Amino acid sequence: MDIDGTLLNKGGTVSDEDKQALARVVSSGIKVSLASGRSVTACLPLINELGLDGFHTTFDGALVSDPKLNHEVFAEPISAAMVEKIIAYAHDSGIDIELYSDNRLFIERDSWMGDVRRQAFHSQPIITDFALIEREERIIKGTIVARSAAEKKKAASFRRQFGDTLCFSTNRTPTFPGVDFVNVLAPGVSKGNAIEILTSFIDIALDEVMAVGDGANDASILSRVGFAVAMGDASDELKAIAHHVTLDAEHSGVAKAVNRVIFAR
Repeated sequence: MDIDGTLLNKGGTVSDEDKQALARVVSSGIKVSLASGRSVTACLPLINELGLDGFHTTFDGALVSDPKLNHEVFAEPISAAMVEKIIAYAHDSGIDIELYSDNRLFIERDSWMGDVRRQAFHSQPIITDFALIEREERIIKGTIVARSAAEKKKAASFRRQFGDTLCFSTNRTPTFPGVDFVNVLAPGVSKGNAIEILTSFIDIALDEVMAVGDGANDASILSRVGFAVAMGDASDELKAIAHHVTLDAEHSGVAKAVNRVIFAR
């Protein structure tokens, strides 16, 4: 299941009802796996809070791993040559971009977004000259955070520039309404591809999987699994490919779906 807008509500928390439902799922022997655009570091507090073990998909499908055991199943980083091009274009266009390795976040200057990463996403940015890391670090994902109209215009220009050579997805979270988190990924990366790799690795058929999500980046998973659940405030397009539409995160939609679909009550 997705995190932002699915498990986490506008307050950035998981409801007690959702926690209890997921605890019941885990105790019944069913694996619960998160699939998020967030980094591993940003997912770990929630993984620990919910008492989840096993493998999770992070970086919008670019990494599948068991973060507690540091066991990596799959990774699709951005090539070093492409990272150089990304950095050069960002510098020329005045775009602030974040670069992520599997467990570190790099930025070139601090801003309001640095505070957001520290406070809401439990990530401590490393402020550095990108020229010092572009060939030294395995970059899994870049992110452009756009809040103002000018920032969103720059993000759109970046997508046009690299539309044929990179993969993009836009995440939003109820905690920061109006803010676009534009993920920059290697070609072919998606949550759907990652879940196929993960289910094959743990020997579970896709038609035995239930997936829950609310965003456009969840469509690639919902369209492949045996039972797809869209949150109540998801787009009409996402609801159209779902087998079931539940309530939104503010009304414990995950618990409602789990109780109806898995426990039939």
